[in-house]
Amino acid sequence: MAARFPDLTAVAAPRPKKGNQPRRYDTLSFRELEQDSNRLAAGMLEMGMRRGDRIALLTPPGIDFISLVFAMFKAGVVTVLIDPGMGKGNLLQCLEETQPDGFVGIPLVQAVRILKRRRFPQARHNVTVGRRWFWGGPTIANLRRANPAAYRPLETDRETPAAIIFTTGSTGPPKGVHFTHGNFSAQADQIQERYQIEPGGVDLAGFPLFALFNCAMGVTTVIPDMDPTRPADIDPRNVLEAVRDWNVTQAFGSPAIWNVVGRYCETHNEKLPTLRRVLSAGAPVPPHVLQRMKAAIHPEGDIFTPYGATESLPVASISASEVLGETAAKTAVGAGTCVGRRFSGIQWKVIRATSEPLETMAEVEEMPRGEIGEIIVQGPVVTKRYETRTEANRYHKIQDGDSFWHRIGDLGYFDEQERFWFCGRKTHCVHAAHGPMYTIPCEAIFNEHPRVYRSALVGVGAAENARPVMIVETWPECRITSPADEQTLLEELLALGQAHEHTRPIADIMLHASLPVDIRHNAKIFREKLAPWAERQLQNQV
Repeated sequence: MAARFPDLTAVAAPRPKKGNQPRRYDTLSFRELEQDSNRLAAGMLEMGMRRGDRIALLTPPGIDFISLVFAMFKAGVVTVLIDPGMGKGNLLQCLEETQPDGFVGIPLVQAVRILKRRRFPQARHNVTVGRRWFWGGPTIANLRRANPAAYRPLETDRETPAAIIFTTGSTGPPKGVHFTHGNFSAQADQIQERYQIEPGGVDLAGFPLFALFNCAMGVTTVIPDMDPTRPADIDPRNVLEAVRDWNVTQAFGSPAIWNVVGRYCETHNEKLPTLRRVLSAGAPVPPHVLQRMKAAIHPEGDIFTPYGATESLPVASISASEVLGETAAKTAVGAGTCVGRRFSGIQWKVIRATSEPLETMAEVEEMPRGEIGEIIVQGPVVTKRYETRTEANRYHKIQDGDSFWHRIGDLGYFDEQERFWFCGRKTHCVHAAHGPMYTIPCEAIFNEHPRVYRSALVGVGAAENARPVMIVETWPECRITSPADEQTLLEELLALGQAHEHTRPIADIMLHASLPVDIRHNAKIFREKLAPWAERQLQNQV
C-alpha cells in the first residue's frame, strides 16, 4: 500500500481538544507508516529481539500502537495483546502465563513490570513508549533513531507465529490464542472480499485491532476520541465529529458504541451521509440499534454484523436490511438471532452438543437442519491452539486427518438457506427439569417489553435440574419509580413469558440496575456473575 498510495493518509489520531477550537489530528501517510515501522523493526533487532520472542504490547490506541504492531510483525517477534480493561488481576495473570521476553509499553506498564519482576523473569527486551523513569532500556524514540534501510523483510509463511491474543474471559478464564501470519492474512482477504472494501476508503476504528486490517487494505484509519476499554461510555459527539472531519465512509465498533451513537442521532436528528458501511461485532446487535443507525447513515448504506470468536473470525455475516426485513420478526418470538451466511473460506457444521472432549470427527454426530446443536468451523482464519490454559485445546479442537475443526462453544441451528441462528453459549444453557432452555430465544421474549433494555436467563440450583430465573435491566429512562410500579412491571413480564411455550417455565423474574458485561465490547452479558446474585436474591425472599 505504501508503494501504491504513498501519500494517502494511513492513520489519523485525535489530539486533545482545546475549548471550541476545531479538532486537530496527528497523521501518518502509508509511506511514513512503512518507514516508521521499518525503523522501529530495525531498532528492535539492534537491541537484541529475535524471531519468536514473545513481546507484550501495552500502549493506548494511536499512531504508536499501529506502527509498533507492524514493526513487531516485521521483526518476527510474537506480539502479546491483552485488553487492559480486564482488570489488573486478570491482566497480570495473563501476562505471567504468557511469560513474555519483554514489554513494549507506557511508563506505568514498565513501573509495574519492575515492581512485579519475579513474575516476569524472562522479560529482558523492554521498550518504554513515552518518558523513561528509573529503569533502563531504550524508549520508542531511541528505536526511531535506527536506520530504516538496515531492516530486511522477514521470510514468513502461513504457519509463522505472529501474535497471542487473549479471549475476553466472558465464559471462563481468558485464554491466549495463537495466531499465525496466515490467520491474519486470511482474515484481511475474507473481510475485503465479503464487504467489497476498496483502497481509498476512510474507516472509523472503534476497535483498535481493526485498524491493522485497514492498513493492509489501503483504507485510512481514523481513531476516535474514546476509551477503548469502555465503549459503552463513548461520547457520541466525538464519533460524529470524526466522521465529519474525515468524511468517513465505513466504521467498526461494538454494539455498545452504535447503541449510544444511534440514540444520539435519533434524539438530535443527526445524519451521517458519508457513512455507507457500518460493522458491529462482539455480541448480537439488537434490532433497535440497527434501525437507528440505518436511519442515520447514507440512504444506500447498510450495517453488517460479522459473527465469530477470537479463535475464529470472521465466520458469518448478515446485513441490517436482511435482519429488519425478515429475521428480526422471528427473533422476537424466540427463533434465536440469525447471524447470516458463512464467509467463502469457512466450512461449518452443527453437531450434537456435549461438554466432553471430541478427539476426532468419528465421534461427531451432525444434527439435522433446524435442530439446535453446537457449531464447529474450519478454515484459514481459524486458529490452531491456545498458548495458555492449554487444557482447553482438548475441549475446543477436533482432529480431522491432517486438519482440524474448532468448537466455538455456541449453540444454534441452520435454516433452509443455510444461515446460522445463534441461540446462546453452550455454557449458558439452563438445564431445567423439563429440558434445556436457551438464553437468546428466552431473553428475546422479555426484551420485547418497551421498558426492557436487555435481559439474562440464568439457572439456580443443581446443574441438571436448575431453576430458571430471568434478570431484567430497564432502559435508563424507564427506571422503577415505586414498589407499585415494580410490581406492575414484574406482572407484565410474567404475562409475556406465560404467552410463549418456551418461556412458560420461568416463574422468577428479577430487576437489576445494570447487568455486568464483558470488557472488550461492553455487550456480552456476564451470566456467570448473575447466577450467584440471583441465588442470593431467592434466598433472601425465603
